[in-house]
Amino acid sequence: MRKALVQRIQVNVEGTVQGVGFRPFVYRLARELELNGWVRNARNGVMVEVEGTAEAIETFLDRLQADAPVSACVEAIHTNIIPACGDASFAIVTGTEPGERTLVIPPDLATCADCLRELADPQDHRFRYPFLTCTQCGPRYSLLTAIPYERSNTTMAGFELCSGCRAEYETETDRRFHAEPIACSDCGPHPSLWDEQGQETASGEEALQQAVALLRQGLIVAVKGLGGFQLWVDAESEKAVQRLRDRKRRSEKPFAVLFPSVGAVKECCVLSSHEASLLCSLQAPIILARKRQDTAIAEAVAPGNPYLGVMVPTTPLHHLLMASLQRPMVATSGNRSEEPIVTDEREALIRLKGIADALLVHDRPIARPVDDSVVLVVPGKVQLVDREQKEKPRVDVMILRRARGYVPQAIRWSDNSSAGTAQGSILAVGGHLKNTVALLTDHRVVLSQHFGDLSTVEADQAFRQAIEDLQRLLQIEPQAIACDLHPDYRSTSFARQLAESLSVPLIPVQHHHAHVASCMAEHKLDGDVLGIAWDGAGYGGDGQVWGGEFLVASYLGFGRFAHLRPFRLSGGEAAMRDPSRSAAAVLWELMGEEMLRHDLPSWKETGDRRQQLAILLRSGIASPWTTSLGRLFDAVASLTGLCSQASFEGQAAMAVQFAAEREWEAGGGRAQSYPIDLVRSENSGTKWMVDWRPMISPMLDDLGRGHRPELIAAQFHVSLADATVRVAHAAGLPRVVLTGGCFQNRLLLSLVRGRLEEAGFTVYSHSLVPPNDGGLSLGQAVVSAHQRLAGKEGNA
Repeated sequence: MRKALVQRIQVNVEGTVQGVGFRPFVYRLARELELNGWVRNARNGVMVEVEGTAEAIETFLDRLQADAPVSACVEAIHTNIIPACGDASFAIVTGTEPGERTLVIPPDLATCADCLRELADPQDHRFRYPFLTCTQCGPRYSLLTAIPYERSNTTMAGFELCSGCRAEYETETDRRFHAEPIACSDCGPHPSLWDEQGQETASGEEALQQAVALLRQGLIVAVKGLGGFQLWVDAESEKAVQRLRDRKRRSEKPFAVLFPSVGAVKECCVLSSHEASLLCSLQAPIILARKRQDTAIAEAVAPGNPYLGVMVPTTPLHHLLMASLQRPMVATSGNRSEEPIVTDEREALIRLKGIADALLVHDRPIARPVDDSVVLVVPGKVQLVDREQKEKPRVDVMILRRARGYVPQAIRWSDNSSAGTAQGSILAVGGHLKNTVALLTDHRVVLSQHFGDLSTVEADQAFRQAIEDLQRLLQIEPQAIACDLHPDYRSTSFARQLAESLSVPLIPVQHHHAHVASCMAEHKLDGDVLGIAWDGAGYGGDGQVWGGEFLVASYLGFGRFAHLRPFRLSGGEAAMRDPSRSAAAVLWELMGEEMLRHDLPSWKETGDRRQQLAILLRSGIASPWTTSLGRLFDAVASLTGLCSQASFEGQAAMAVQFAAEREWEAGGGRAQSYPIDLVRSENSGTKWMVDWRPMISPMLDDLGRGHRPELIAAQFHVSLADATVRVAHAAGLPRVVLTGGCFQNRLLLSLVRGRLEEAGFTVYSHSLVPPNDGGLSLGQAVVSAHQRLAGKEGNA
């Protein structure tokens, strides 16, 4: 009988294929097909060499993607025929090639169904073990100290495997074959309960039960989770939640709520099937879901907010606690307001002192802080889904905070690998609010987790440490530094210092150009687009505060095609927390001195207060010009009486959104619009100006006639959407990108997108990175890369 011809092929698998059981899967598949060779981690995924018959190799390649582990994401498979070596077996090779860096860092994953069954099975030796995991779930990024992802490069390295775990780890048919964080109660981490002074009061199972008892009493317990501490308290107790607010100094900003199950979420919130599936996914983010009117959740959890940030347990520890509690718990980031999340128990004793009544800790170190991700599901228009003309509603998923479950998955910004290599590695440091950083190399960008605002010394230190951490993990020294154009951002100052110390170019990128570019990079768009970038503030090329921008943009540059009519912002940044300043500025621009005498019952400002604001507006002192749509939202909030003071960023704009949504639903999805003019700009660098003044006059008339704020808010939204169509027609570009923090408003996003699509435009919005400043670092990175390729760095 003729012997089958032996072939050997090299296979490079790109994507999220490290830390998800992919190498054990390849091993078992190769053994099943009687193929010899090896598999190891590689720069962009895993490298495989298999040797055997052509038929077996063809089957191997077919099943490599079709049968891949559910938590894996195969982006591309590249093959190359090489000479046969005569291997006698198939092996998993540890490490990578000498000198090779891997860009694949696995994200943390929620507990899988198999592990949950073991957790609840009294016959299983991991019954009620709070730290069980397998190849398909558990901590990854939060415990990784170096790459590639192997046990010796994690914070589990100090826990020596017992004989039972060792046997599972080495048995190819076992679910924990090469599961790097594998552990059990005999050899792994253990929980303990501490009092406020750090004295241990219980350990093991007793620690969990005592923590449950404290929470049932309405006390605040700091729980050390997967990527940092959370502050837990009974979400149905007004008194307990208010105590947490007082101690944390967080007066009104909404808290997230942890529920025992998706079924429990549905008792309190209206939950779509898509939202439910996201809650149960491996990423298991916080979902912003609409509250039911008869919910038992304390009003203090999210005062005045029709939405609730909901999540379900993501770790075995969370599952055990919630199974005992069987009630919703506030589970908010373990920090003081505006500070980074705490990761170390000793640090928690200091930074959470006076907030937590007790601490539930464990001895598995956290390598880096990773907060919970936040996701918004935006329903869209009906779309055709197959040749039979069947219809279903389109659903868009928008990430508002990209953290646990999503980071640090790389984003492929280009399919041109040679172009990606030519520009070298770039570090992008993001903005000041909702900060993230990014490292670009080859044709991928690795984004960090969400850090928040860089307003405090602690946040600035965490930001700097995170940059060092990301560079060390990826073993990359940047050849250029990208930053925001704003000269006074802490991130910009750091970028300037780092660029000088490394003797590499500093590439400032205008704020709204970075916003547009981030969305373009998500969708791999080349050429010019009309980018509508609406937010609260961004430093403009003319030194003014921009925020209502229509940019004709590519990666290489942009032109300011149109913008909102500017108005002065009395008090500058103070207006972010004081909507009346924006209202006064809008009235001043509309009527000048008449603002002092205008009678508007819903606007609560006294004569003395108006005089103080008028002095600033008249003189221009501490009153920069702005085109910010965010501040225009604030003005409407103040004029309608919907929000007079804001305790957190975006609160006033949210009040206008919520009022508009109430009217939109009550009116069957219909509302009139106010007039807005599109006029030629007096600014030589801009063609058009969107003049909002014709909208404000009838709005004031409606308020004077006693019209409901909800109706006015809805008409305001429709007016903005209609204005975008006029600008888009004037620009004449078929592709429109929607970006910036204002597009976190689901009604505004749906209206603008719907109007533009009805007018024949192709509309792109965010799904991989946030539309807010959390996406800036991606935009900065890709703009800088293209400018370096074109030899234009420094001309952003």
